[in-house]
Amino acid sequence: MIVVLVTVEVEDGRREGFLEEFARIVPLVRAEAGCIEYGPAVDVETGLEAQDGPRDNVVTIVEKWESLEHLKAHLAAPHMIEYRPKVKPLIASTRLHVLRPV
Repeated sequence: MIVVLVTVEVEDGRREGFLEEFARIVPLVRAEAGCIEYGPAVDVETGLEAQDGPRDNVVTIVEKWESLEHLKAHLAAPHMIEYRPKVKPLIASTRLHVLRPV
């Protein structure tokens, strides 16, 4: 299994629009072979000193895949190819981390 964390920084005031577009692909991705978990998360105000945030312009996407091959197939899926140009104008930057549990 691999874990994928994607940090998406959206343009100011565009987070809700990004989340609306993202919600359209979630059922399609969850139906893909090898998908264990896939969904967006946003910062929560906790008052904890160690927390960095909350960040109003960030969405973290949490994914779990059976294998790297499944992730690669996901990235090439037709619905993902169609999705990317729709959200590109909403996104300021992204950071991708692919991890393995130890």
